[in-house]
Order: sequence, then C-alpha cells, then structure tokens
Amino acid sequence: MNRAPHILFTSTFRASFVQQDIVLLGKSYSLTVVVASGMRAIIRYLAALKNVSITYSWFASVYSSVLVLLTKIFGKRSVIVLGGIDVADIRELKYGIWNSWWRAPIVRYGIMHADAVLAVDMFLKIEAMRLANYDGRNISVLPTGYDAEAWKPAGVKRPMVLMVASAPDRARVKIKGVDFFLGIARTLPDIRFVLIGPTEEIITTLRVPENVRISSYLPPHELLLLYQEAKVYAQLSMREGLPNSLCEAMLCECVPVGTHNGGIPTAIGDAGYLCDHGNIADAQRQVKAALHAPIERGAAARRRIVENFSLERRHVALTELMGTLST
Repeated sequence: MNRAPHILFTSTFRASFVQQDIVLLGKSYSLTVVVASGMRAIIRYLAALKNVSITYSWFASVYSSVLVLLTKIFGKRSVIVLGGIDVADIRELKYGIWNSWWRAPIVRYGIMHADAVLAVDMFLKIEAMRLANYDGRNISVLPTGYDAEAWKPAGVKRPMVLMVASAPDRARVKIKGVDFFLGIARTLPDIRFVLIGPTEEIITTLRVPENVRISSYLPPHELLLLYQEAKVYAQLSMREGLPNSLCEAMLCECVPVGTHNGGIPTAIGDAGYLCDHGNIADAQRQVKAALHAPIERGAAARRRIVENFSLERRHVALTELMGTLST
C-alpha cells in the first residue's frame, strides 16, 4: 500500500495506557476508535471494518478475538496487546478469563491467529504461550512507554511508603498485595504508609493500621503530588504485567520496592529492592533499606524508566509494526 493504513482501535474501557496508544498511533495514522462492550461493540466493529486495513485491540478478550475472526473474513490485519489480566489463570481466586470454560478457547483463537500480538513484558509472552499451548510465533515484547515530563520529581522526599493498587474485590486485594502491604505497615508503626485504589466497599473490610492513610481514588494530578512526596514506592503484587504506577513513581524518583513477580523486576532492574511475595520479614528489610537509601537511588530509578521505557521507543516500534502489516 502506498498510503498510510487506517486503523480500527478497540478497547472495552478507557485507561491511561489505552489513551496513550491512541495518541501515539494518531500521530501517524487515521484512527477509528471504538471503546465499548456488548453487542454495540460488535456492531461498531462491523461498521468500521470496511474502511480500515488494520485492527489494534488492547487486551486479549472475547471482543478482540471476535475481531480477529472478522479480520480473517474481511481480509484485514490484526494486532492484540497483552496487558496482564488477559493471561491470568489463578484458579484458587477464580481470577482471569482462562478460568471460563467458554471464554478460554475464544481467547486462545484470538491470540494464536492475530497477525501480531504485543506483550508489555516477557512474562506475559511466556504465559500466553503456556495457556494457548503454542509456540508464540506471532508474539513480540513491547513495553508501554511513560512521559518523563508529566511524571517528574519536585521538592523534598518524605519518609513515606506509597502503593497504588486497583482493588475492587477480594481477589484483587490478594493479587495486588494489598493485605501484604498492610501487614508490612503493622510491623513498622513509626513509618507513614499510603494506599490508593481499593474501593470504598473493600476498604470497610480491611484491617487498616493507624499509620496507614487509605483512599479509594485520586485523580492523576493528586497522584503526582504523592509520587513526588514519597521516598518509597511499593509494588507488592502476586502477579503483574509491566506496572504503570510503579513506572510513574520511579519517574518521580521514588525508590522502588517490589516482588519478584511478573514484570515488576523488569521495571525495577538494579534501581531498587525486591522481596518474596508474602514474606513480611523480607519485605520489611527491603522497605527499610529503601527508606535509608541515598538520594541518588531515586535518581537512578528515574533514569532507568527514561532510558528503557520511553514514549518515543514505543512510538517508533508501533510505527514500524504498522508499516510491516500494511505492506
């Protein structure tokens, strides 16, 4: 093709990383954006397909897999982005689409037959290959990117430990390490801890120590102020893709403490501290080390995200992929 492809961009919900890809792709291509679910989404896919050459879907789901099938019928090309929950299968918590007897084979079809699958971390590629039981030949790893001008340090850091964790139910409390975080806070009563993300309903079920401030939601500009204030950011999840909040906090020169799980070590590298999930004594040691780390450690955390997870890097890679798919 000589002209730039028109892209159908889909997701079932809006999030900062979804919006970011809309902006990045929109710099070079015309987009039809469908953020919807239910039959309305499928109808809008069908209406848009005749005018596009590539579909680009955030998360492997029933919707993105149906869209892959439609691209085969209409002779279009398809991309699916793996974010984390789409390759989760935690049976004991009934967490993840792969727990569903009917959704799992549909999602397997979508992952295996998309022209390109982008995993934000190598962990997700390995999980997709395991769950779909194939060689992952169409999967490549492309991290999300982060805006170093939007997320930047300011002012003096305080001896505070921050964690941001969306937790709308008990399963997410476990998976995001909310109970683990609160357990660590109990062992360090003289340290201030701040937890953002659990719903108001979930908050009422938690045993929250007196040294923990907890809030269900903060808008980005208020989160930025907390990132800029906190000396330490904790990412204590049982599993993760490439955690957005962790990377944003590191850009604000928080010293990171995370578990060895998923994409957390990918983000932290040698710029912070790692512990075993559920091991409070180990985590307490790492949090103390981070709190006493020199100021240069926070600068190293920011530098790691700037050098390895920039918006420009993602933009270049997406542009190259679109060019390949449109030839």
